[in-house]
Amino acid sequence: MFFSIVIPLYDRPQEIDELLESLTQQRYSPFEVIVVEDGSSKPAKHVVESYRPRLDIHYYEKKNEGQGFARNFGFVKAKGDYFIVFDSDIIVPQDYLRQVANGIQRGGWDAFGGPDAAHPSFTDIQKAISYSMTSPFTTGGIRGNKQHVGQFHPRSFNMGISRKVYEQTQGFRLSRRSEDIEFSIRMIQQGFRVGLIPEAFVYHKRRATFEQFFKQTYGFGKGRIDIYKLFPRELKLVHALPAAFIFGLCSLILLNLINFGGLGKIPVLPLLCRIGNIVFVVYTLLLFLHAWFTTKNIRVAGLGVVAAYTQLVAYGLGLMDNYIKCVVWKK
Repeated sequence: MFFSIVIPLYDRPQEIDELLESLTQQRYSPFEVIVVEDGSSKPAKHVVESYRPRLDIHYYEKKNEGQGFARNFGFVKAKGDYFIVFDSDIIVPQDYLRQVANGIQRGGWDAFGGPDAAHPSFTDIQKAISYSMTSPFTTGGIRGNKQHVGQFHPRSFNMGISRKVYEQTQGFRLSRRSEDIEFSIRMIQQGFRVGLIPEAFVYHKRRATFEQFFKQTYGFGKGRIDIYKLFPRELKLVHALPAAFIFGLCSLILLNLINFGGLGKIPVLPLLCRIGNIVFVVYTLLLFLHAWFTTKNIRVAGLGVVAAYTQLVAYGLGLMDNYIKCVVWKK
């Protein structure tokens, strides 16, 4: 089974260096690597060329159109039986391709995805964000694991498709924001076998700061409404939970201000505040303890709580923003 690894790249020479270095350690062959420079102002050609002695690697440059169309460009150049898509900000474990080959043979998948994890070399914030994006106590826990909600949709940081899938679907139709979800839904609708290979995980760096993480997850929330416009049945109740979280948190803050400020004389108000405060304290404590148990690092656990709240608020705001614009105002 011959694999073509396709990596879209935009102004990330340092990241691609770490990714390519990890690919030199693969315990499986044959495979090729296709790097598509998508109109970068900081090209990484010199980095890619330095790996020619150790990898079957090909470098292409094109005008900037976004990561979806950059991947399609790579698919056209690919020679493999299966095309594997990575983001540039990952590190690939040594047994990854072997696990993929075994998973395809075992499951008969036409397309697949795998989970992500935090590498020991990542910063504490990156580890905290990785925890939040895979935690069962956030909506991140519905994606890329054995307990995912509904049909599994591979994500483009770790996705693979057969040549047949590409030839029939022609790849990505969207180039930015939720392009991988749209592609996954379309593959399933066309009858292809799409599944998760749990053992085929990658180390995903995510964002380096909470500000960057907020912007990213805000975009994820907006992207969910983009998907809703294309596939109305794909908007599930679980996707609205971050918006409900924001409503509950804001309501609790307001009720506490009214209660402690003596601005209202509602008999049931103290009880409502007490119940709400207990719920949020228990939720936060569960987050912290689970993050501590998972990461074995108390500082990462504390940052994991910050990451979880950041994720829920940002996703919820993005979803509500795009819902109002696209569904209510029909812009």
